[in-house]
Amino acid sequence: MRTLYSILCLILLVCAVSFTPHKPNKIYRFKVDSIDGGQINFSKFRGKKILIVNTASNCQYTYQYAELQNLYLTYGDKLVIVGFPCNQFGHQEEGDNDEISDFCKTRYGVSFPLSTKINVKGDSIAPIFKWLCNKSENGVMDVTIKWNFNKFLIDERGRLIAHFSSSVKPESKEITKYFR
Repeated sequence: MRTLYSILCLILLVCAVSFTPHKPNKIYRFKVDSIDGGQINFSKFRGKKILIVNTASNCQYTYQYAELQNLYLTYGDKLVIVGFPCNQFGHQEEGDNDEISDFCKTRYGVSFPLSTKINVKGDSIAPIFKWLCNKSENGVMDVTIKWNFNKFLIDERGRLIAHFSSSVKPESKEITKYFR
């Protein structure tokens, strides 16, 4: 009788786990509005690494746009960079989407995709950043974004593999080791 009870409990446990809904731990389900009026569909980036960066035009780290653009040109066959302008840190991205786009293209020659301005923390956090910053969503790590130019690296299969703080330069060995 005890063995039968144990078997029934095991069957119930397996059934419960099998039917528990879970979110896939991959980035490919996300689509975000592009700064140029289109849409950025992350499923189109399958097979490439993705570097996601929260950006700002008037920050001490704004110079990193140039390094990000260089990375994009150098490793474009295996890397996509997506910038997410955000005004949540020191009001350093106050312009509208057209002003941000013009600034990035004119000043730094940015040709990698940029989203419309979003929030990367708080109650109105963009869903993609909720996924990036919460282990319960991404299955890998919890991250607290403290400033502009945080970088998240996604592997070729859509899984989060690394986070880099603002002070880590895009062309640092810490980041570029993933592209060689």
